[in-house]
Amino acid sequence: MSLPINQRKPEWLKVRLPGGERYARIKERLRQLDLHTVCEEARCPNIGECWGEGTATLMILGETCTRGCRFCAVNTGDPGGLVDPREPENVGRALSELDLAYVVLTMVDRDDLLDGGAAHVAQTVRRIKHYSPEMLVETLVGDFAGVRKDVEAVVREGAPDVFAHNVEVVPSLQRRMRDARCSWERSVDVLRWARAAGANVTKTSLMVGCGETEDEVLDAMRSLREAEVDVLTIGQYLRPSAKHAAVERFVEPAEFDRYRDRGLEMGFRFVASGPLVRSSYRAAEAFLKGILSGEAPFEDRYGKRDKTRLTVVS
Repeated sequence: MSLPINQRKPEWLKVRLPGGERYARIKERLRQLDLHTVCEEARCPNIGECWGEGTATLMILGETCTRGCRFCAVNTGDPGGLVDPREPENVGRALSELDLAYVVLTMVDRDDLLDGGAAHVAQTVRRIKHYSPEMLVETLVGDFAGVRKDVEAVVREGAPDVFAHNVEVVPSLQRRMRDARCSWERSVDVLRWARAAGANVTKTSLMVGCGETEDEVLDAMRSLREAEVDVLTIGQYLRPSAKHAAVERFVEPAEFDRYRDRGLEMGFRFVASGPLVRSSYRAAEAFLKGILSGEAPFEDRYGKRDKTRLTVVS
């Protein structure tokens, strides 16, 4: 039975309001530079924590997605092939002025473009690296309509530090939660293709509380490991509005702990699993900063330190 949208959330889903000097400074500068973040667009509960630690997620290629997933609050429509050619340069310059160590570069799906926006993503990564060579860049991208060469273009021409693409939900819930043009098989292929193209680190995310069983989550995790995915984040689905898919249940912290422990046993290099974890989450990014620089891994309430899996990415 689905939960009503006004269902009172359990204590483990409550967070403090964002604040702090670094948070305020980044927020003010983003407004001045007219940059859009998924942190704000999706009303992420971790915005204060992530910005306070120097991590932010920028959305490029506009604010209108050509897909209509039932969990997502981003506007859906037809951008008509319009792209701002100045965006890669503007983003690169703007980020060099911000107090950030790790940026996640995400995008709306752009089925109206011949390459799905792949060249634009790659160019944006290059301009970021030009102005901020030490900044780590993760690309959280769409499936590029299942065109392998476009996935490869992001990896080979952009050379992001981390390549991410979200499978979103377990296979049995793909049709219920995602746009009909998305699929589990295509998303796993995207992650495989990125690995084969030379991606240093691959990463994906699962939402739970949508009607899946624990066994289905574990089966999905095994499938992702077979595709050599390195990093996995698992978090509670929260309904953006009454028009979106309903929450089926609030998953208890102990279940998230089991997913984390089993994931590490399966061979994931890092698993961030918890009620408030999102695909772009500070624990995962802090760990990634560690493995990319050879430093010690990060440990917090959603991530488990495991020195045996600490290897420097070459």
